[in-house]
Amino acid sequence: MPRVLLVDDDRKLLSLLERGFRFEGFDVRTTTRGSHSVELARAERPDVVVLDIGMPDLTGFDVCRQLRLHLDVPVIMLTARDDVEDKVRALDLGADDYVSKPFAFDELVARVRAVLRRRPGGASEQMAFADLVCDVPTREVRRGARTIALTPREFALLVYFLRHPRQVLTRDALLQAVWEYERVEDTKVVDVYIGYLRQKLGLPQLIQTVRGVGYALKG
Repeated sequence: MPRVLLVDDDRKLLSLLERGFRFEGFDVRTTTRGSHSVELARAERPDVVVLDIGMPDLTGFDVCRQLRLHLDVPVIMLTARDDVEDKVRALDLGADDYVSKPFAFDELVARVRAVLRRRPGGASEQMAFADLVCDVPTREVRRGARTIALTPREFALLVYFLRHPRQVLTRDALLQAVWEYERVEDTKVVDVYIGYLRQKLGLPQLIQTVRGVGYALKG
């Protein structure tokens, strides 16, 4: 899963963005402090940083400048001011893109994916099993010439299987990895989504049930 670092001092917005990006299949890191974001970026090595300009301790401009000194990572700036000078300054500092608040979440995700595709090697992560091919950055799933449309949750589940081929995965492990539930009472949601994947992929034998344990991706 691509890793995104979200930096914004608006805790409510940050929480909404975190849930949204996780649902879209991203590995998410967050911080509300610009002064912490550079250290976190160096430690976590995100694939992309979504960075608010207007933070009280260290502005997004300062953070972007420091990121450029240490890391080659795409940066998308968020600004509440629809000011051309701010946008020009952000781009001059090395930002890859900017989005003005308020924004539609779908647009932000689309811009993040577009930035990832433009990076060298950004569109090259493909995984294959049998005749199934999955392109992670573009989120395209194909069997031969047929493209298969998956929901974000179905896609995240498939990617997890593809990254652990032939391993027996328990329902609890799948919940923690894909749904990120720490404690759950009912694991039937996994069975439901396995059913969705089998139906859409047209390969019911590809994801095999290991009775009493869980599931495994096997040819």
